[in-house]
Amino acid sequence: MVKYNPINKHFQKKAYLLILVFLVINTAIYGQDQKKADSLELIYTLGIFKEQDRLKILVGLAKNHTYPKKQLFYSTELIHLATKLDSTNYLWYAFTMEGTALRNMGDYSNALKSQIKAAEITIEKKQIGNLGKAYIAIGDTYSQMGNHNNSIKYYNDAIDILRKENDSHAIATVLYNAGDEYVNSKKYDSAKVYFKESSLIYKKINNLIGSAYNLGSLGLIYAEKGNYALAKENINQAIRILEELKHYPTISEFLIYMADIYIDQNDLATALSYTHRSLEIAQKYRLKKNISEANLKLSEIYQSNGNLPESYKYYKDYIAYRDSINNIESVQQLADMRTDFEVKKKQNEIVFLEKEAEINQLKDKKNRIFTYASLLATFLVLLLAIGLYRRYQFINKTNHIIQKKTKKSEELLLNILPAKTAQELKKNGKVQARQFTSVSVMFTDFKEFTNISHNLSPEALVKSVDFYFSKFDEIIIKHGLEKIKTIGDAYMCAGGLPFPTIDHADKMIKAALEIAEFTEESKKMNDEHIKNFEIRIGINSGPVVAGVVGTQKFAYDIWGNTVNVASRMESTSISGKINISESTYDLVKDKYDCEYRGEIHVKNKGLMKMYFVNGIKKTEI
Repeated sequence: MVKYNPINKHFQKKAYLLILVFLVINTAIYGQDQKKADSLELIYTLGIFKEQDRLKILVGLAKNHTYPKKQLFYSTELIHLATKLDSTNYLWYAFTMEGTALRNMGDYSNALKSQIKAAEITIEKKQIGNLGKAYIAIGDTYSQMGNHNNSIKYYNDAIDILRKENDSHAIATVLYNAGDEYVNSKKYDSAKVYFKESSLIYKKINNLIGSAYNLGSLGLIYAEKGNYALAKENINQAIRILEELKHYPTISEFLIYMADIYIDQNDLATALSYTHRSLEIAQKYRLKKNISEANLKLSEIYQSNGNLPESYKYYKDYIAYRDSINNIESVQQLADMRTDFEVKKKQNEIVFLEKEAEINQLKDKKNRIFTYASLLATFLVLLLAIGLYRRYQFINKTNHIIQKKTKKSEELLLNILPAKTAQELKKNGKVQARQFTSVSVMFTDFKEFTNISHNLSPEALVKSVDFYFSKFDEIIIKHGLEKIKTIGDAYMCAGGLPFPTIDHADKMIKAALEIAEFTEESKKMNDEHIKNFEIRIGINSGPVVAGVVGTQKFAYDIWGNTVNVASRMESTSISGKINISESTYDLVKDKYDCEYRGEIHVKNKGLMKMYFVNGIKKTEI
């Protein structure tokens, strides 16, 4: 869902050495302008401003920087200066911006501390309007954390305050964000109430961007309720307004929403048209986030069409824009360091030989000072020998560090890729995607994980998930299976790759039974630090395509209809049960006691036969 972030700016201009500095006084709804931040940063770095304007320039830098680390740096500097000068107005703003930067960096705990400090300052100074804006910032942070209850509470507190202050612009914005939060909680009727009031205010103050956002959000609600005609009408109207305003990031995102609607209606051709249009806009205006989302959507649509090569192509582009760290380049840098040391060592050897030649020439030309020259040469050689010896020790020590880091890099590579795949990557610099005609894919998921996690501290949540996933890793290694990845509380693995086997389904069932048994036994523990979960398990067998995707932060992955069906088997399973597809049942029915569930409807797949695995048949035992 799109979060609206409208801009309300008032500018004062001052000239220093023919450079304009824009000093910004802003409401709590912060707009960012990186070009303005770059200009201010140049002025601030060169020191071409009057000292009495330092606070205002820091406000502009903290407000306009789109890079969270820079935003945090200037916010912190603003806090120190405002504290020193006892400037309350600047101090509440500085803490609010510090909280925004920390939230954008994912440090939600410290973000809340800063934002609460800002709220306390406004309460102490009885700045009621600013208190409402501080509550909006706190509500936004709780929204990012997924804590819907606290987010709604602070949004409603902000609404009550801002209504008394008669700040129409700020009220409309917080109403929109509150509606967005109700959408995240799937409380669509409540969301519509907030969106409609927000829309009326935006129309009254002639804010076209706000009106467009409301139309798009209402369109999404209609789509969720299956009213596709109203959904298309609202979103297309929002797109038309945004095109007039040249608001391209949101246009690109709304086009993806339209694609989702047509996917739900099984009109993949029209969905492709909207998604390609979204990608074209994102590429034209270099909107990396939108490029990534459009590529992922294209990959999913082509996969649904059965066009795996095109799906793979767009998935690679999605990965390339999603990630930022190039592991292969890091490995290459280690090799380059070794080469640099060897070159420097050779250069020192050449310098030594040149010095020795110069000494010999001096001996021939100046026989009368032979003794002094010999002593000088000996002294120089001794100093050079000591230097070379120390450098030799340094190079040996550095080479040892490089070897150790290289070994660690190789171990890390083997930890994220199968050995055969890692070997191919090191040898060729890339991995050829492979088709496997028969594998088994398993998904597991914890029941009610999202609701349970809200009541746990981050430390307890991570410890609990790690407890289960570590045991799952141990079980799949025991049965010769391949872990693919974890996505939140979902665990995915496969059997029959990268080395094909004929008993992959049997191994997968054995592993699933052990995982289900372990999860059930864990409920008997009395460890207050480990939260007990109930688990759903789904398995499907069939062909997949596997390979390493992306050029940055590469990962071994599999895709194809088999993977999608395996995921559906998990989502249609019940707690403590292993739900398998008909294709997996055909491979294991002679060995395992399977209970036929009938034909169950699956989204985008229709009716599918499913079976519960109850255990090994008694004759097998």
